[in-house]
Amino acid sequence: MGNNKQQVIVINNPAIYSSPKSKLAALLLCLLLGLVGGHCFYAGKVGMGFLYLFTGGLCGIGAVIDFIRILSSTYTDRNGLPIRNW
Repeated sequence: MGNNKQQVIVINNPAIYSSPKSKLAALLLCLLLGLVGGHCFYAGKVGMGFLYLFTGGLCGIGAVIDFIRILSSTYTDRNGLPIRNW
C-alpha cells in the first residue's frame, strides 16, 4: 500500500474571482439612481432592484450603505462575485 497523497495548490488571485461589472458604473448608478435601485439592476440583483424601486432605496439608507460597499469593494453581483475592477 503506497502513500498516495495529492498536493493541494491554492490560487489566491482576487482578479480571477471578480465580477465583470464595472465598479465605476456601479458607483455612478448608485450615486445618481440609488433610490430607485439602478445599481442593483446593473449588478443583476433584480429582486433587490425592485425592492429599492418601491421603497425609495430603503428610505435612502440602503443606497448609502451600498455606496459605501461599492467604494470598499465588498458589493457583489448576482453571482456573489465582488465588483472590484474600475
